[in-house]
Amino acid sequence: MKTRIIAAAVLLPLLLLVVLVAPKFCTAILFGAMAAIGAWELLNGTGFVHHLRLCVYSMVCAFWCCLWCGLNIGYGWLLLGILLFWTALFAEVMFSGMKITFDKLAICFAGGVLLPLLFGSLVRIHASGYGRYLIFIPFILAFMSDTGAYFAGYFFGKHKLAPTISPKKTVEGVVGGVLGAMFAMVIYTFVMQVGFDFKVNYLFALIYGLVGSLAAVFGDLCFSVIKRQTGIKDYGDLIPGHGGILDRFDSMMLVGPLAETLLLLIPVVVK
Repeated sequence: MKTRIIAAAVLLPLLLLVVLVAPKFCTAILFGAMAAIGAWELLNGTGFVHHLRLCVYSMVCAFWCCLWCGLNIGYGWLLLGILLFWTALFAEVMFSGMKITFDKLAICFAGGVLLPLLFGSLVRIHASGYGRYLIFIPFILAFMSDTGAYFAGYFFGKHKLAPTISPKKTVEGVVGGVLGAMFAMVIYTFVMQVGFDFKVNYLFALIYGLVGSLAAVFGDLCFSVIKRQTGIKDYGDLIPGHGGILDRFDSMMLVGPLAETLLLLIPVVVK
């Protein structure tokens, strides 16, 4: 636990510093690299795909999909990258004498296209007009939900939420996570209103906290299902005390796109 706390205390501020200070293109590169590592963890770390070239193709496409989210270029460039990726995958099948099965290609496609486009929501939020302010929202929803759930579960947890998938999660923890995310979103909107002269909607802030926290829990459970079915403890060991990219950012795969959707439909802060 000590290693986990130290790693989070060091890496999270560094990540936010890059997001807030560095050029937006650099942020897209950073998240693209994280998406590529996540693709490797999903394919090779789980044992689904041990074919090196397929993993490399998936990592390159994951990087490109996430990078594209931060580039001001046409949709055709994204399609071109996916088309080349698809071609490379089936070329490997043909050259292997059809020894590579379609289920492996489907997993490659999930790691190379689906997950980075979901994760790329962070890049798209950051690249928007007030992105340096809005990028805090998915992080608040994911990490404050996790923090609230941990302490509520530690002190009050009695009823298991999904014991076969994630034995440590409790119903009380979920409630604590929801309350933590809602409270944090109210504080965020207050700061945006008082400190940066944004127009805010506190009701929307509560809605963000509620659905964002639930999405964080479900996202975590989704990736826990994969770990249980493949018999692994962690996706990787890149982050001390946390595991791999998918272990730390699993909930963000749903929280990020949800935050982007909410910002488009019911913006919580506007100028």
